[in-house]
Parts: sequence; C-alpha cells; structure tokens
Amino acid sequence: MSGILELLNSPMGKQIIDGVSSQTGQSSDKTSGLLSMAMPVLMGAMQRNASTPEGASGLLNALSGNHSGGILDNLGGLFEGGVDQSVTNDGAGILGHILGGKQPAVENALSQKSGIDAGSVRQILKVAAPILMGVLGKQASQNNVSDANGLTSLLGNMSGAAKGSKEQSLIESFLDADGDGSILDDVAGMLLSSGGKNKGGLGGLFGK
Repeated sequence: MSGILELLNSPMGKQIIDGVSSQTGQSSDKTSGLLSMAMPVLMGAMQRNASTPEGASGLLNALSGNHSGGILDNLGGLFEGGVDQSVTNDGAGILGHILGGKQPAVENALSQKSGIDAGSVRQILKVAAPILMGVLGKQASQNNVSDANGLTSLLGNMSGAAKGSKEQSLIESFLDADGDGSILDDVAGMLLSSGGKNKGGLGGLFGK
C-alpha cells in the first residue's frame, strides 16, 4: 500500500471508517470525508517534524516500538465495545506532539470544512492518530526503514499517493505559504480558503 488515501479506500479503510463512525455517532460519509482531509494534514505535520534530526529520531523510535503496526492486527477488537481509553490517550499525545499549539485551530478548520462539530473531530483524530502511526510503523518495518533518509522517503511516498485530492495538492503547493516556518498555519488556512492565499496565518481563520 503506497498512500494514506489508498488505505482509506481499501477494505481495511472501510473498517476503520465504520469503526470510528460508530465511536462518535457521526455518519460514515462524514467520517470518511473528515479522515480524507485529516490524514494528509497529519502526514504533513509528521513530515515537518521529521525534517529535523531530533524529530526523525523520535519518530523512528516510535515506529519501531509502541507503534510498529500491531494496532492494525485486530481492528475489530479495537472498535468492539468502544475504543479503549488508553488508545485515545495515546492519540491525544500523538496529536499534541505533531500539531502542538496549533491543534485547536486545525481541529476547528477541519470541523468547518467537514460539517462535524469540533468535539467530535477531536475524538475522531484521537482514534485516527494511533492507527496512522500503526500504518507507518508497518510500512517502515516492511521497507526496512532505519534512518532519517528512509523515513523521509516513506513519509513522502505515503503522502504522495494522495495527490488526487484537492486538499493534498494544496498542502504540497503551499507548504509554509506565509514563510514563517510553520506548515500548520497554511494547512489550516487552506482548508477554509479555496485559494489558499490567506497570508494572515491562523489569525484569519476565525474571521471566516
């Protein structure tokens, strides 16, 4: 499997979407739409984090340790009876690490674009983040990724297959459009602005 959006269109992806949907009470269509936007955003944030030696090392350690892909081996069990709090706590930690202080603004942008309330968006992302890490961990193992160069290539390939989506093409075209070194300002702005020309960072987000 080469791309994160290909995953969502696969049988495993349907299982993930249905499971996440039942967890939050949102429709499968809305959940699918949200994940199709959110996964590339999370991938973009991981790529930015992995661009530093410290970030790459931390992500490599996570992918070879707790996030090596075991979560994918029993998705039915993961969603049966509701997702365990340890999984959502893990997801909250992942989101906090890769999105930092921009997390609320990104969640609000995704909420407005998807039509799902921000609280449900947050819950969906908490479940999606550990699954995404598991997908990356399994891919890293299968491709014998063990250094920063291999990690950069893996993340690029996983994101690259999503080029068919408008959001992903915008993410690629406007990585750090305002030149402040933060991809997340621009990604969040792009989700709300079709032109992606908002130079005001997140300041203009809430005015829309």
